[in-house]
Amino acid sequence: MNDPQSPELAQRVLREQVASVHANAPGAYLADLLTAQSLGIALFLSTWRWQVLLWMALHLALTLRRAYRRYRRSPDAADHPEYWARFNARNVLLRSCVWGLAPWLCVPPGRHLGLWVMVIVMMMGGCAGGALSLAVLKRNIPRFIVPSMASLTLALAWRGDSTHLFLASGCLLYMCVMIMFALQHHRLLTASLTMRFEKEALAEQLSLQIAATQRASEEKTRFLAAASHDLRQPMHAIALFGAVIEKKLRGSEDWDHAARLMDAVGTLGDSLDTLLDISRLDAGEVAPQIRPVELNPLFLALNNVFAAQAADRELQLRLRATPCWVLSDPQLLQRLLSNLVDNALKYTQRGGVVVAARARGPLVWIDVRDTGIGIADEHLGSIFDEFYQIGNPGRDRARGLGIGLSIVQRLSRLLGHPLQVRSRSGRGSCFRLVLPAVSALGVVQATARPGTALPLPRRVLLLDDEAAIRQAVSGLLHAHGVVIDAVSGEAEAEAVLAHAAEGSSPVEVLLCDVRLAEGADGLAAAQRLRARFGPGLHVMLITGETAPQRQQQMRDSGLQVLLKPVAADRLLQALASMAQLDKAPAGMRS
Repeated sequence: MNDPQSPELAQRVLREQVASVHANAPGAYLADLLTAQSLGIALFLSTWRWQVLLWMALHLALTLRRAYRRYRRSPDAADHPEYWARFNARNVLLRSCVWGLAPWLCVPPGRHLGLWVMVIVMMMGGCAGGALSLAVLKRNIPRFIVPSMASLTLALAWRGDSTHLFLASGCLLYMCVMIMFALQHHRLLTASLTMRFEKEALAEQLSLQIAATQRASEEKTRFLAAASHDLRQPMHAIALFGAVIEKKLRGSEDWDHAARLMDAVGTLGDSLDTLLDISRLDAGEVAPQIRPVELNPLFLALNNVFAAQAADRELQLRLRATPCWVLSDPQLLQRLLSNLVDNALKYTQRGGVVVAARARGPLVWIDVRDTGIGIADEHLGSIFDEFYQIGNPGRDRARGLGIGLSIVQRLSRLLGHPLQVRSRSGRGSCFRLVLPAVSALGVVQATARPGTALPLPRRVLLLDDEAAIRQAVSGLLHAHGVVIDAVSGEAEAEAVLAHAAEGSSPVEVLLCDVRLAEGADGLAAAQRLRARFGPGLHVMLITGETAPQRQQQMRDSGLQVLLKPVAADRLLQALASMAQLDKAPAGMRS
């Protein structure tokens, strides 16, 4: 398509040229008719020759023939451009020949310079006007200009005297100039059409590439949704089993190991979320949940995660206590700071890393400083690129994949927290995050205090096709004194609910996985069970689904949703919130 000589492009250009000529034909026919009839009337009044009336009649008959209407009436005219180009060329030749008869029929013998001037001016004007409208097709140029102007030249030369020979030479020169002008005009029009069709071809190719990119993005989203579900399932089971072990070991010498295990599980879950969400960040599918965030607990969590790593490398990690509160998404903010701290530790050989927050009017600055290798000026513009690492040409996996700072930049843009970087090669770096401050007064903490007994529901039904998940949740809730029935299918869940409704211990909460065995829809199953057993049955969806359409369906259902892997304390708090709904007055529940 990009080759001007390609048959397909040449066919498209010819089709457009034929359509343009026939579109301009009505106006051209009318102008030609008025010119010819005006000239005929003037010559007839001057000479009273019947030959003038004959010429006028020939021209009128040719005009009334309106050959261009055949093209418009043809339903498949656009499919045969070559035929209609030849058809138009024959009509143009016929009109030019009729004009060529004018000097022979309309001017009487003898010296009639006034009449000759009139004929020459009118024929030259008609030739110039016709050349502009007909030069779209190259074959029209000689067929329209040569017969009429050559006939005029011969008629003048036939008179034989010097005056007529001079006029004949002028007409011959004019004919050559008009042919050159018309050919140049034709080349410009053809080049314009060719460029237009090439641009259309490029636009079509671009649209195809965009469609292919969109399909690839959709396939990637589907893959990430499936991978997210498959990876979150075992992570969810590990987190719950670990919580059971931690509770049983509380107060023993091995409790510290269990606590560190749970910290590692939490970190692994966060890393999994980060890796799976990076593409969703680019697609704009991650919506931050902005609320007041206390920085001290967040800094404490960072210390628990990175203290051992810093100690192993004989580095100091200091997270300074702060009274500051900020407006942010706590989970996304923790991911952002975790990547900054992890990056600082990787590139620090001696000294350490300091994380500090300072209030600056309506803002809070969070600085992550290190005494590492620093960043040279020429690298500052590239450190946020994916897989870009300084001083790691061998791609040592121990130093990461080079996507940490890329995720940091995406998260800072998503949260609206500007990120500033200052660094000196060999002296260390400082990454500063600027956040809006918020007062801690009036902020009510939603989490329960450590050691406070949560008001859990008395009986819970779990619907999940994974045996490991059923065992883990059952162990966790049994350890907290909750009666739990764990089933793998909707029919079993319906039987448990029906039996419980007849007894004195009804099921208060249904925990339901969204993706069940054999492709069953857990969301639809939960909605059917709730519709049958009444609004008193609270439903909580637990899922590893990350597909945007599926998440939108869950939000539209109005049911509470927990995203796997679910930490034990988070699951218990969610159950406690549902238990408190039952104790609230009816007006408040509604």
